[in-house]
Amino acid sequence: MSAIVPVVVVHGGAGDVALENRARHQDGCMRAAAAGRDVFAQGGSSLDAVQAAVEVLENDPLFNAGTGACLTEAGTLELDASIMRGSDLSCGAVTGLSPYRNPIRIARAVLEDGKHVLYSGDGAIAFATRAGFLPSTLEEMRTDEARQRLELVLQGRASKTWAGGTVGAVACDAQGRVAAATSTGGTVGKALGRVGDSPLVGAGTYADDELGAGSATGNGEAIIRATLTRTACEYLRDGASPEEAAQRVIALLGKRVQGLGGIILVDTRGRSAAAFNTATMTHAIARLGEDVFSAC
Repeated sequence: MSAIVPVVVVHGGAGDVALENRARHQDGCMRAAAAGRDVFAQGGSSLDAVQAAVEVLENDPLFNAGTGACLTEAGTLELDASIMRGSDLSCGAVTGLSPYRNPIRIARAVLEDGKHVLYSGDGAIAFATRAGFLPSTLEEMRTDEARQRLELVLQGRASKTWAGGTVGAVACDAQGRVAAATSTGGTVGKALGRVGDSPLVGAGTYADDELGAGSATGNGEAIIRATLTRTACEYLRDGASPEEAAQRVIALLGKRVQGLGGIILVDTRGRSAAAFNTATMTHAIARLGEDVFSAC
């Protein structure tokens, strides 16, 4: 078996990015993938790599995660994130989190703490406080674009989907250890307390060193019903290549639950794939020692 070249794959959300904005979306994903690759260059783990990549996208107001994330029907932020390590199936997640700049960091702290997997709402805030995280404010993290999009949605003049939606990353190191991470603001104008797929293990995020790792984006309710990332990884168990598994699970998403979305996937040999049934899904791939490849 040939040596595994460490790889990080990121996505910036399935949707329909306007032609004039695609270069910016690709640039954001390339920077995120490069940040994950740099973690490998410094001897970091797959888990460190996916966290670093997602943090870059959470900090970029162009994407629907962290700063610039979409708003609820009440004009507030309720942020979701999850992260998973394939070696021992450890995972951590938060949902309905009030403004914190990097929800993925709090999800990582949940994983490391190990007491529970998922904290929501006030419980997520209480955990973040105990773990030493400082909150931001709605004013600091809410963008004019997010506010304008909410107004259009509430007026029935725009779709609830976000052109540059949920963000995520998957990675595989030189030993075949995998990890995955996903972060989102959800859907524009969502009901208070709505939980999508991103913080749910097996739906929006999954990693298993016996199979591979996936991060999903798109219609959250449909992705939940299809348990999209776990299903894709099970296709890998059955012998499918990442490309075959990704295409097959997106076909399932569309046919079985009439969902729109996408997935990025790696297996434990470092092979990767991306598939989607939307107009675009900005994504980027970075391998150690190689240039970053990006597509939209």
